[in-house]
Amino acid sequence: MKTLNAIILIIFLYPLPQRASAQERAPENESIRQQDLRADLFFLSSDALQGRLTATRDNRIAAEFIKSRFERMGLTPAGPENSYYQVFNLSTATLGSGNSLVITFPGQNRDIQLKAGQDYYPLNFSASGRSGGTLVYAGFGITSPIRSHDDYRRGESVAGKVVLVLNHEPGERDPDSPFDGLVTSEASRTLRKALYAQEQGAVAILFVSDIHNHPEPVNFEASAKNYWPDETRRVPRYGLADWVERVRIPAAIISPALARTLISGTNRTLEELSSLAEKTGGIDPISISGVEINLHVSVNRHIVQERNVVARMEGVDPAVADELIILCAHYDHNGVSSAGIYNGADDDGSGTVALIEIAEAYALAASKGHRPRRSVLFAAWNAEERGLLGAWAYTERPLYPLEKTVAVINMDMIGRNEEVQEGGGRRFRGLEIQTAESNSNAVNILGYTYSPDLRAEIEQANVHYGLDLKMRYDNNASNLLRRSDQWPFLQNGVPAIFVHTGLHPDYHTVYDQPEKINYVKMEKIARLVHQTSWNLAQGKGRPRFAQ
Repeated sequence: MKTLNAIILIIFLYPLPQRASAQERAPENESIRQQDLRADLFFLSSDALQGRLTATRDNRIAAEFIKSRFERMGLTPAGPENSYYQVFNLSTATLGSGNSLVITFPGQNRDIQLKAGQDYYPLNFSASGRSGGTLVYAGFGITSPIRSHDDYRRGESVAGKVVLVLNHEPGERDPDSPFDGLVTSEASRTLRKALYAQEQGAVAILFVSDIHNHPEPVNFEASAKNYWPDETRRVPRYGLADWVERVRIPAAIISPALARTLISGTNRTLEELSSLAEKTGGIDPISISGVEINLHVSVNRHIVQERNVVARMEGVDPAVADELIILCAHYDHNGVSSAGIYNGADDDGSGTVALIEIAEAYALAASKGHRPRRSVLFAAWNAEERGLLGAWAYTERPLYPLEKTVAVINMDMIGRNEEVQEGGGRRFRGLEIQTAESNSNAVNILGYTYSPDLRAEIEQANVHYGLDLKMRYDNNASNLLRRSDQWPFLQNGVPAIFVHTGLHPDYHTVYDQPEKINYVKMEKIARLVHQTSWNLAQGKGRPRFAQ
């Protein structure tokens, strides 16, 4: 009885959002048809578009195609200056000349000149310049108030000093870790750690592998060569310019062998210091006496302008028309290599054409006098394959306030049956072996733990479609939760779900072709997303963010 009373009290204090009736179909839902999805996808994933690689002519053609469809539908341009594009900048880098790292042992009156590519290598987001000072070890180098973790709040100050920190994060193999469980948290990014150190007054930052969790690389020189190859990469390493431009201190990766040399005066091994960083709440920074660092980094930054495609359906209810539902997918893929054309039919041609068809259903309904109460933003992101950079760019400079964003529904790979074969390799890390037949009517819903209300919304909408909704990857070593464009929104406290039919052997290969798509299933998924978005747009309440 006590439990029942507690449940009643919770419901009274925190009422669930009121939803549209489960029997009310979204207007023009049945206009979303597999033959239309198929026609669009055969164009978007054709050889003519050469894999839609970011920063190529073919990527721009794909953007123009999406824009022209939005324009013909009569949707409102959502970008600045009445444009269907949201422009953002990417940053890539080349290694400059004169990079150096010198270690001084004042008590021994000796210097060691280290070799770039052998003992260390600069990071591509590093600021160029020369900095030096004494060395302080700061564990993982993370400041995260939401997790009550701060590697800088106690002990040795790092102001005016060089910081040595570990890669990765505490408890990364612990499902109950506050750092997003088994999912790699945003706090573990090297760039974010550089910004944390910079905020504390550090003049430079050095990274080393947390070897208690990750054995040292077999060949550090090979890792350096892979990071800064002699030949130009087919696909450059991009970062979001808004982030990179904030970094004002030099940053570099050092080998575990060099790290052992640097910490030799602490009377602790690197393994011991690495394990010490697992301390709940953060480590007390440790001054490393008897050694000074002089780091000179030369990195040439290059700016590339890219764009998301964005259109809006205006809501009709003045009380909530300024609130927004975002429906999204990414239109870029991986271009061409010696292996052939990465057509990206499933990834993410499937989500993109579903977005187009859903937008058209809204436009048809509006032409017949049926507009949603809330506004709906249709967003085709660019540079997802390069690190979710188009979606991150939006959250950095949102076209509409994030606090007014009711929910985000992201569609990425919605056209196949999940299939994980034995020996599938790193792409499938953390996933159980499963057959395509076992997932013939299944679709994965990720992000459900961040908003049970949003989960309930899609479950209710599914009454019409009978899909097998699988809630299984929010806390999984596969990192699927953070591998698509809902992730930046979740990191900004916006309820968001990722609709995803799963990985398969053709994932990120040249065999991801439009003829392999399950168009019957894809039609049901697109209709489900449309129905869910309509219910959210019409509902009296908003889904709550739970984490």
